[in-house]
Amino acid sequence: MERTHVLICAGTGCTSSRSLELVKRFEEDIKFKELDKEIKVIKTGCFGLCQKGPIVAIYPDKVFYSHVALSDVDEIVSEHLYKGRPVKRLEITDIDENTKEQIFEFEKIRFYAKQKRIALRNCGLINPEDITEYIALDGYQALGKVLTTMTPQQVIDEVKRSGLRGRGGGGFPTGNKWQFAANQVNDQKYVICNADEGDPGAFMDRSILEGDPHSVLEAMAIAGYAIGSNHGYIYIRAEYPIAVERLKIAIGQAKEYGLLGENILSSGFSFNVEIRLGAGAFVCGEETALIASIEGKRGMPKVKPPFPAVKGVWGKPTIINNVETFANVAPIINQGADWFSAIGTEKSKGTKVFALGGKIVNTGLVEVPMGTTLREVIYEIGGGCPNMKNFKAVQTGGPSGGCLTEAHLDTQIDFDNLVALGSMMGSGGMIVLDEDNCMVDVARFYMDFIVDESCGKCSPCRIGTKRMLEMLTDICEGRGTLETLDKLEQLAIHVKDSSLCGLGQTAPNPVLSTLKHFRNEYSAHVVDKKCPAKVCKSLLDYSIDKEICKKCGLCAKGCPTTAITGTLGKVPYEIDPAKCIRCGACVTNCPFGAIIRA
Repeated sequence: MERTHVLICAGTGCTSSRSLELVKRFEEDIKFKELDKEIKVIKTGCFGLCQKGPIVAIYPDKVFYSHVALSDVDEIVSEHLYKGRPVKRLEITDIDENTKEQIFEFEKIRFYAKQKRIALRNCGLINPEDITEYIALDGYQALGKVLTTMTPQQVIDEVKRSGLRGRGGGGFPTGNKWQFAANQVNDQKYVICNADEGDPGAFMDRSILEGDPHSVLEAMAIAGYAIGSNHGYIYIRAEYPIAVERLKIAIGQAKEYGLLGENILSSGFSFNVEIRLGAGAFVCGEETALIASIEGKRGMPKVKPPFPAVKGVWGKPTIINNVETFANVAPIINQGADWFSAIGTEKSKGTKVFALGGKIVNTGLVEVPMGTTLREVIYEIGGGCPNMKNFKAVQTGGPSGGCLTEAHLDTQIDFDNLVALGSMMGSGGMIVLDEDNCMVDVARFYMDFIVDESCGKCSPCRIGTKRMLEMLTDICEGRGTLETLDKLEQLAIHVKDSSLCGLGQTAPNPVLSTLKHFRNEYSAHVVDKKCPAKVCKSLLDYSIDKEICKKCGLCAKGCPTTAITGTLGKVPYEIDPAKCIRCGACVTNCPFGAIIRA
């Protein structure tokens, strides 16, 4: 009987930092010390605090180790697992603001203290490749409950009462979507899990599938029972190999245990799940484009109505929810709609998972109740901007969202508040920007992404976004004028109002929000021909402070165009602006800070 579990993150982030080698080393060391009958090593999904990976947690001791290297394994096994003395230098710690003492229990650490994990409830706690561990934490209990004690309509009513809204971006009420499909009279219906997740910097759905795939399979079966479907598809991008492999394992185990397949739990209800791999097209996150891709066609959106709930994949009634939405279903069935609806705000119930990234101390996954403020997420959970830099903006919703400023930090996060401010919840990307970010360049970055990902079906998106990118490039390279700004804003509004699908309709959001909140930066680019953040290379002038210059020649040595001249040890170096290509190599090479960018 094992007395201790060693949980090691085997999500994509930690795996890239050699966490699987840690698993092997722990197993070898534990066996060598003849502790293998008492201690079990478990591969888990993401713990959330990605910045601290690779992460190793020891249960039931509740010790949380960060940045664990192979060279640390022997010390942890010898000192902690054998002698019972935790290795303090590797523990994640925090400071209690009242006692000023160090906190080691990771539930009390600020990164976790304000979180409420529902969708992420099992991530980091169980082996995602072992169905028995999921079952031990009430897994498939909800499916058993609905099949034995609830009618399909009662299931839909419970989801409706919970107030669960789709976590994929639009925030449409999940119960209503299920009701539309249930009302259709047809010989075949389908359930689709949208695991495409194409937003730059977003990895919420991937992490849930890597850490808790059965939570999605169970919810899809419940949805199938509710609407009268016996078949489901998980549409997931091929760039998620770990998630795909664990889904395959989970589907096989669920079938073996009689929890998927024919006559589940002897109830007469059957439900099967297939995996469909996407090639990475961002537009396939849009439901009708996703359906086209599943059918083997080019992923392009269609005009709605008819909506998928009426006419979806193969022309049959279809419901589409994303991974996070499904991950909330089993807890709602188990604990009741009233429990779930008591969390969050009046119109946005439950929690939301965010991928917190960019200029932030604690990058990673966070799950907070709706109504939590941006300030709490960025400063109390995320730890603020590193290196004492000033916060400038936060981009929510990825390419479909907008930038919010310091004035919005006390905004409660929910679907409606973010839309009212010109941004959106989206699937949950949250990118923090500091004083060193140029907001014009940020808008250009997202527009470049959208242009590349546009399917080209409708003219406003195909042509309009391309013209917007050209204008943003002109502004960043010093060719923009005040007239350019006016044309950019007018075109952005036109694209937003006339594009066919959600991709084009939301594509202008980063442009419109940055024009609204940071118009002074745009003006500096077109009037003063300067980039206040010193990011746009074409608007920078490089020079050398002769008082600081040590005449070492390192700047000239790294210059690719021989634009820097001087005499080693004798004459200070200087830059010829006609030859300078503003690559920044001299700034990188000078250890004395003598290079001036203006």
